[in-house]
Amino acid sequence: MALHTEAAHSSGQVLPFRESLLATLGICFVIMLVALDQTIVGTALPTIVAELKGFDLYAWVATSYLLTSVITVPIFGRLGDYFGRKPFVIASIIVFVGASALCGMADSMLFLVLARGLQGIGGGMLVGTCFASVADLFPDPRVRLRWQIILSAAFGIATAVGPTLGGFLTEGLGWRWVFYCNLPIGVVSLYFVWRFVPHIRHMQHQGKMRLDWPGALLISLSLGSLQLLVEMLPKRGLSMGMAALLACSIIAFVALWKWERRAAQPILPFEMFRDPALASLFVLSVLAGFAMFSLLMYAPLLFQGGFGMSPREAGLLITPLVACITVASIVNGRIITRIPNPNMMMTVGFVLVALSCMGVVLCDRGTGRGFMLATMLAGGFGLGLVLPNLTVFAQQAASREHLGIATALLQSLRMIGGMLGTAVTGTLVGQMYGNGVQKALESDHAAQWLKDFSDPEVLVNHDIQSVLLGQLMQAGHNGSALLDAARDALVGAIHMGIAIAVVASLAGLWMVRRVPQIKFADQAKVEPVMSE
Repeated sequence: MALHTEAAHSSGQVLPFRESLLATLGICFVIMLVALDQTIVGTALPTIVAELKGFDLYAWVATSYLLTSVITVPIFGRLGDYFGRKPFVIASIIVFVGASALCGMADSMLFLVLARGLQGIGGGMLVGTCFASVADLFPDPRVRLRWQIILSAAFGIATAVGPTLGGFLTEGLGWRWVFYCNLPIGVVSLYFVWRFVPHIRHMQHQGKMRLDWPGALLISLSLGSLQLLVEMLPKRGLSMGMAALLACSIIAFVALWKWERRAAQPILPFEMFRDPALASLFVLSVLAGFAMFSLLMYAPLLFQGGFGMSPREAGLLITPLVACITVASIVNGRIITRIPNPNMMMTVGFVLVALSCMGVVLCDRGTGRGFMLATMLAGGFGLGLVLPNLTVFAQQAASREHLGIATALLQSLRMIGGMLGTAVTGTLVGQMYGNGVQKALESDHAAQWLKDFSDPEVLVNHDIQSVLLGQLMQAGHNGSALLDAARDALVGAIHMGIAIAVVASLAGLWMVRRVPQIKFADQAKVEPVMSE
């Protein structure tokens, strides 16, 4: 049954206030499910590896999840445009929660990696459909921005409590509860989505709808090969295998482009990339992801391994970075529609991100904590002005039939940018740190200790440090001086990686000028249809 509610549309939302609130809460629980999982698992990983004894698969616990989610985000974003998003949100919750249960039951690292891959499929479905559901509920961007404050708060709370909750569950109940805690949140989110989120379809098709399976396969090949290349290149370097992955990704991208131009109902409509606003926003999403993940992944290693801070001290500096993303998102939602040039908010955001990255590059072991805290605050506030506006601007610029795929592509491209950022910095750390440590050891005639210094973990784990310092002292070497040299090498490598993030931020600042000025219309472009 198709329902049209003129009164609701006149206020910029498809449901009355109470129903809108309950539907938004359902989406909040879904967002919390994904955000919590992204931050809670990392805390438990060392304990998981120690119990399951599979250090060689350590990175694949995260990689398998990212690999499948990056692939599924654009696919289900497009399918949501065709069939409505509610069925896919429900299916994604079931897949995600079921895979979480399998992760908790894992008895080997291989089983855990496979279960995480399945969990990534559910996570990709969630990201590809959930964020676009907000635009379905609130077609007027002015109204949508007010409601997105609730979503930003939910995401921020889940992200902030994740690491602490992960540590508490791992120590108190065991690492398996890091995954089992998704079950009650999933049940609550499933109830709210099933009961209160309407089934809205924007695209009506005559006759039988044919899915673009070749397009989906080519997306999987192109993005999957790219992710594997980015993840494995820092460890394996240039090799025939890496060259084959690069070739596979390029060929699949070219084939995808040619196929989608001829497909009657393409899963990835390339005409979006001819839109100046969307094309610029897609590039900005990659650049923002590059800078964001470079900071999130390597600032903690810089503080702990490079500057010798404790995990608690480093956590106190990183927390403002995450918290300010939420605070700035809320502030942004309050003022973005009230200023004559909304694009200025992204300009300010990229300026702050560039200053934050530059501040990290300038930090050394003698830098005051106040300056470090200011750099983290600037980075978080800058990202909080950039990330939500990318989504809001894209949803405003995209046509209704492309709303879901445009929103999903932003998320995928941000993850790809993040993969590139972590891979570039990871490669620099591997090369520059290794070379610096080797020179320091050779100058002290201690080259036989290279294996012990090869992993920067020695600069973070104080138990390993104590044993190594005792061994070096017995052998007649100045262990403290060698550790300081290793720290200097690590600091230099991370500084170089973050400096590239500065360049990415400045490129984003330049790209913002190419985004046509966004105007927030009072009414939605197309009135959606709610199907019962």
